[in-house]
Amino acid sequence: MFDFYRENARWLLGGFLLTFFSAFGQTFFISIWGSEIRQEFGLSHGSFGTVYMTATLASACCFPFVGRFVDRTSVVICAGVTLLFLICATVSMGFITSVPMLIAVIFLLRLFGQGMMGHTAMTAMGRWYSANRGKAVSASNIGHQCSEALMPSLFVLIAASVGWRNAWLAAALLLLLVALPAIIALMRVERIPRTTVQDISDNHQETGRQWQRDEVLRDPLFWMLCTGVLSPAFIGTSIWFHQDYLIELNGWKPEIYYSSFALMAVTTVCVTLVTGYAIDRWSAIRLLPLFLVPLGVACLILANFSATAAIFATMFFMGLSYGVSSALFGAVWPEIYGVRHLGSVRSVAMALMVFASAAGPGITGILIDYDISFPRQLFFIGFYCLLGAFVMLTVSNRLMIRAEQGLEGT
Repeated sequence: MFDFYRENARWLLGGFLLTFFSAFGQTFFISIWGSEIRQEFGLSHGSFGTVYMTATLASACCFPFVGRFVDRTSVVICAGVTLLFLICATVSMGFITSVPMLIAVIFLLRLFGQGMMGHTAMTAMGRWYSANRGKAVSASNIGHQCSEALMPSLFVLIAASVGWRNAWLAAALLLLLVALPAIIALMRVERIPRTTVQDISDNHQETGRQWQRDEVLRDPLFWMLCTGVLSPAFIGTSIWFHQDYLIELNGWKPEIYYSSFALMAVTTVCVTLVTGYAIDRWSAIRLLPLFLVPLGVACLILANFSATAAIFATMFFMGLSYGVSSALFGAVWPEIYGVRHLGSVRSVAMALMVFASAAGPGITGILIDYDISFPRQLFFIGFYCLLGAFVMLTVSNRLMIRAEQGLEGT
């Protein structure tokens, strides 16, 4: 067990750092400054949600084209270019002076932070590993949870000392001096199989049918799968985006709320690692029905309870859900559709996830402006998750039948 991590430490650590530093494009980080941004530009919850939705939707539209870059070049080049764009975006965030500039900067943060950083890491892990894909994906993906545990508290402290704009400049400095050189140093040596299509073919790592993107888009099971896969992006983004609203509505102390991220992160990391081993043993397809149930429970808790304990209960169940999904979503696409066109296939899935993460803050923010409270919305969202779990069970069974019939291997 430990031999795998030791022998592959440089690539797993590189993937970990890519997901860790994607924090600066994630909603949980951007929304820390939600109150300051709304006050500075005179935005309501709904109007700021619309701004965020517009920028994120634009990034989703671009992602299928930008995401293919990882199929056409090495991981180190793709990661380096992505980091340079992300550094430019974090610097720009410190100097925004208008709503159009805010939209443009959020567009860059979402496209290269939320999108390309994780996409590059997960495409590399899915392509480089087969028998140990679950472990590789889960080890790399815990960078997300570590950043969720560390970044909010750290940058709230930085902002308290130097202001929220300078906190973004500090983020840019961290990316330039730490993330960029470290990731390039780790990823500059390619793992066999290498990251281009020709390299994979030469090393005979492909097994089964290798779906092209247009074939995936015609597959009904892909769209059924998306009804569940997109839920964590929609729900999680909505909760993080409106966290200031929830803190004020429920009378929570901000420091207690932000401390609960550590519980979610620890839970997610533990469940992610266990899920990685489960994927390697039973396959990602068999685990599909598991991730939506705890997310539904978390939504129902947040909808019905306002006590401080509800914060930690919500974070625990969200940790369970994200622990399963973070490992699952990195492994399920190569397992179902092959690795030859993995970058293109994942770029479509990621674009849809980005679209869901855009729709969440926009729709929920507009409903809040129309006096439909977010807890009331979460009540119905929670039941949607429970219903979605049954849909995922149906998808899982159909995918296993298709695999047994040999339709994936021909």
